[in-house]
Amino acid sequence: MELKITNCNNFFKIKGILNKGNVELFQEEFNNIFEKINELTISIKEVKSMDKYGVNAIAKLHEEALMKNKRFSIIGYGCKELYDHFKTDTAA
Repeated sequence: MELKITNCNNFFKIKGILNKGNVELFQEEFNNIFEKINELTISIKEVKSMDKYGVNAIAKLHEEALMKNKRFSIIGYGCKELYDHFKTDTAA
């Protein structure tokens, strides 16, 4: 399954599989996003799976939002790997 990213205003929907093979598409879509907007919401409801490269790409967006004092939200139960990553980070 391919990766599909759609958006309306500052709300982005990610659909498919986010992995090493297509993480560049994700990174291109969100490159310098916080230079253009102050608030970003990403829905991962339709993400079927995500490898460590996909998790790292979203984690980097989170770090960028924190550094630039921007609002960043991830909604949906689409990916256990991402949930586990942030759960581990907050527990450390």
